[in-house]
Amino acid sequence: MTDLSTTPLDALHRELGGRMVDFAGWAMPVQFPTGIIKEHGQARERAALFDVSHMGQVLIEGPEAAAAIERLVPADIQGLAPGRARYTQLTNESGGMIDDLIVTATETGLFVVVNAGGREGDLAHLEAHLPDHDVRLLADRALLALQGPAAVDVLAGLAPEVDELAFMESRELVLSGLDVRVSRLGYTGEDGFEISVHADHAQKLARTLLANENVAPAGLGARDSLRLEAGLCLYGHDIDETTSPVEASLAWTIGKRRRAEGGFFGEERILRELKDGPSRRLVGLRPEGRAPAREGAAIQDEAGNRVGRVTSGGFGPTIQAPVAMGYVENRLREPGTRLAIELRGKPVPAEVSKLPFVPHRYHR
Repeated sequence: MTDLSTTPLDALHRELGGRMVDFAGWAMPVQFPTGIIKEHGQARERAALFDVSHMGQVLIEGPEAAAAIERLVPADIQGLAPGRARYTQLTNESGGMIDDLIVTATETGLFVVVNAGGREGDLAHLEAHLPDHDVRLLADRALLALQGPAAVDVLAGLAPEVDELAFMESRELVLSGLDVRVSRLGYTGEDGFEISVHADHAQKLARTLLANENVAPAGLGARDSLRLEAGLCLYGHDIDETTSPVEASLAWTIGKRRRAEGGFFGEERILRELKDGPSRRLVGLRPEGRAPAREGAAIQDEAGNRVGRVTSGGFGPTIQAPVAMGYVENRLREPGTRLAIELRGKPVPAEVSKLPFVPHRYHR
């Protein structure tokens, strides 16, 4: 793992006993000595601290940046007031997704967080299509995610203003003497925050947070089980350059004005699918028994015909049962539809389930 990129918290992860793995070219902790199940529970019951510094943080500044980026994404970005954030996707000309991302409006432009695996490609795409704007990767920033019901009290003890933030709201604050950007959002389904901090100060902030009795470190394993229970897509698995936002059950991210006006890459396919429906749809799946379904497993209808495939699967620690997501023919998308998932060469009964598997507890 000597050729992997490292985050500003790499030494701390190793000190805490993190088991490091290669994730999108970065050395990242998949778990700590407590194990994935306890880390998962920590986020559901108290507060878990994740290092997400491998994600790309990008500033876009210049005239009418919100209007300009709307050519590249189907969300209503112009409608964002400064400090408000929105989840959206970078779409390509065929209506697939280059990446999914969070866009936050600032006083001077946009603050964008993209996935680790696509950060270089995303940056090049943004630079190519926003030639009149300053597009800058914030390579000197770390990103920490504090997730769980105790997160707000932990952070409010360092900066009381944190308690004023609504879900999907972001603000520049001083946290424990450090200049940071705090955003109330996350990837677990729980109330929580992402904190953008200068790389030189990341370890100090992480240690301050971990000193709180309600906080413990968590790795990629728990992050994945939490987002799966929350029904949140993972790029490169549940969504990619061939899948449209409508197929991925992300039509809710496309606002009324954008549906009426269009003007984004892939609009022909996406608007058609919004009107007529796609040929397939991403759904939640609940297999019977205790064995988890894994990515790539075939999905069958009751007659034994292959009608789709699993894109994410695992065991849900919160509900103590296997859960999965996958694409099925659109006619089979309704919750309660009986299907089967092929496990070890045998069909296991499964049912289409409403997402999320565990109710979101975002701060509204």
